[in-house]
Amino acid sequence: MSHGCENLNRQNTESDWPVIDKKPYFESDSIRLYFAESMEVLGSMQTVESSKFDAIITDPPYCSGADTKSGRDADPASKYCHGGNTCGRPSFAGDHRDSRSFEFWATMWLALARRHCKRSSYCLTFIDWRNLPLMVNIIQAAGFVHKGVCVWDKGRAARAPHKGYFRHQAEYIPWGTNGPVPKLSDRGPFDGVYQHPIRQADKHHITGKPTPLMRDLVKAAPIGGLIFDPFAGSGSTGVAAAIERRRAVLIEQSEEYCEIAAKRLDAAIRGEIMDRKT
Repeated sequence: MSHGCENLNRQNTESDWPVIDKKPYFESDSIRLYFAESMEVLGSMQTVESSKFDAIITDPPYCSGADTKSGRDADPASKYCHGGNTCGRPSFAGDHRDSRSFEFWATMWLALARRHCKRSSYCLTFIDWRNLPLMVNIIQAAGFVHKGVCVWDKGRAARAPHKGYFRHQAEYIPWGTNGPVPKLSDRGPFDGVYQHPIRQADKHHITGKPTPLMRDLVKAAPIGGLIFDPFAGSGSTGVAAAIERRRAVLIEQSEEYCEIAAKRLDAAIRGEIMDRKT
């Protein structure tokens, strides 16, 4: 699926994109989505300086929704959806790892991705409270300099198991840079806490993040800059990038979610937000 020119600062050439030995599932002047497994692409991807990434912004499987092997092996719908009800959203694979294998696996893909990042580029990766310490370790083991943790406040609608709990109303975005933090004059400083409630019509993946939140985060990259998301899901990073005049390379291993993402990206390029039919 190909689309025409979007209004970025200049016309991009092929040298501005990584070389990936696979036809895009969706392609436009600013967004390329690949139906593939992220490690497969990262193992063979080639870049030159003009095609390196300005930011990695991604939401990998958290692998944290259960304490036992049987719980980890369960369908993510039973771990992350109330009563296992996905409200018609597809489930996803790759959420079965224990803490040791999660740390090893995530360090591998993030280290491979860092090889294709510009100096002082950003790395932002979502995680929850259970695996936050691991993700901080992973960012550093992959070669980034860990610089802090942003907070996504989901609001008081976030559920709790019972009234004895403090609400699990925050998720976390540990961040770092590929070398020193860049001194910027065209954008920033960026917020450390983001307050965006979940709007069900905007949630196309069972762990999907709000489009307004992603629009805030993609501003870490410059206008026209290139963002990489190796776990694209329903395409929220790409949607935000298109709206905010950034570019993005997205990888998603589920064809169901690639189809959803392609429709959302097509709408975003036209300046529209595609709501989910409920």
